[in-house]
Amino acid sequence: MSTDVRGTTRFDAAVPQFTVPDVAQTAEYYQNVFGFKISSFWNGESAGLATDPPPLFGIVCRDQIQVFFNRSDQSNVHTGRAAGAYDAYFRVTGLDALAAELRARGADIVDGPEDRVYGQRELVVRDCNGLVLAFGEEINEPAT
Repeated sequence: MSTDVRGTTRFDAAVPQFTVPDVAQTAEYYQNVFGFKISSFWNGESAGLATDPPPLFGIVCRDQIQVFFNRSDQSNVHTGRAAGAYDAYFRVTGLDALAAELRARGADIVDGPEDRVYGQRELVVRDCNGLVLAFGEEINEPAT
């Protein structure tokens, strides 16, 4: 028996969660280089902004976007990302201004900003853990 619940259910956001070796260091990188704000850390016992003992989980945010980090001491954590693929894709407004901001903050820019044939202008960066992030903005006319 099937029940139609589409009128009562709504997806509000997708939040990337990355497994990293050092939650505090990664959150600080996202703050200093990508312009996110550190929202909170959890060390297994309490929440807040303290980094002693080292946090097991953290959240950073910028505008309406959140990114979660959880810690793993394993050295063999892999993203499963294929060559040339992204670990996360963020839709933004004002991509060229963002590119200038990230460049001034010393971000590792891999590619762009560049217009893509599928109607997006994209900037691709690598974070302090080697994760590949793409920032994209819709353009009026796709590149040919």
